[in-house]
Amino acid sequence: MGAYPHQPVLLAEAVTSLGIRGDGTYLDATFGRGGHSRAILARLTEQGRLFALDKDPQAVEAGRRALGDDPRFAITQGSYADMGRWTRAWGVAGELDGILFDLGVSSPQLDDPERGFSFMEDGPLDMRMDPTQGISAAEFLASADERELSRVFWEFGEERHARRIARSIVKARRHEPLERTSQLAGLIEKAIGRREGKHPATRCFQAIRIHINNELADLSSGLQAAIEQLRPGGRLVAISFHSLEDRLVKRTIREAVRPGQVRRGLPEPPDWRPRLRSVGKAIRPSDAEISANPRARSAVMRVAERLA
Repeated sequence: MGAYPHQPVLLAEAVTSLGIRGDGTYLDATFGRGGHSRAILARLTEQGRLFALDKDPQAVEAGRRALGDDPRFAITQGSYADMGRWTRAWGVAGELDGILFDLGVSSPQLDDPERGFSFMEDGPLDMRMDPTQGISAAEFLASADERELSRVFWEFGEERHARRIARSIVKARRHEPLERTSQLAGLIEKAIGRREGKHPATRCFQAIRIHINNELADLSSGLQAAIEQLRPGGRLVAISFHSLEDRLVKRTIREAVRPGQVRRGLPEPPDWRPRLRSVGKAIRPSDAEISANPRARSAVMRVAERLA
């Protein structure tokens, strides 16, 4: 499979859902290669401001090269889980008019074999969003016991053959370390066989990436921080690419709209007030967008607005 050019998913829909004011202040919490940021900047006047975050130093460098001369724009390497820290540093804490999350892995990350995110080409088993922090996928596979491997594959990849794959990894690493994407993909295929449609390694690669980058815990923290950093009327827009992310976004919005919906009928605290209102239904890419950009096929976007 060849590389797809980087195309921001649900671009027009996301920018429209942010309800951009020309003089507003916005945060692109996942800069990537800046497709959404460029579209936001195109709608801002000289008084508007756009801040951006990304864990990946390559993305941050790309952002500075492409947009660093724009006085309305600033990008910082960091996680949206620490959003409050950055908004305080920028002097805009609690004053954002919109925050965009475009979750998952960007096309440049997937298409660079040296990053280790994809099994389509051979490369080192890394998978870190920030290659200078934490442990690599290879280090995780070398150190985790069978039970932990199985838990990660099931919990973050929803892989029904999690135990069999974990057992195969533990057995294989006794003879040689798992250090390459092709090694791992081949081992998984041998363990569970070929499937119709998806490559058999798809779910495990997703699970390892989510685990070593702490993606779901960071997303939970980031969504809660986003609610706090929006001014009344500010919009939260989140684009997810798999069910684990989308469930977390959906639940966070529901709990901020009305916690009783999630607490299965338990009474609300007497002093509780809703913090968000849900805006419209979930938005998915059109058939035309999916045809032009196959990586958009699993995307779902949810929108909410901060209440006073």
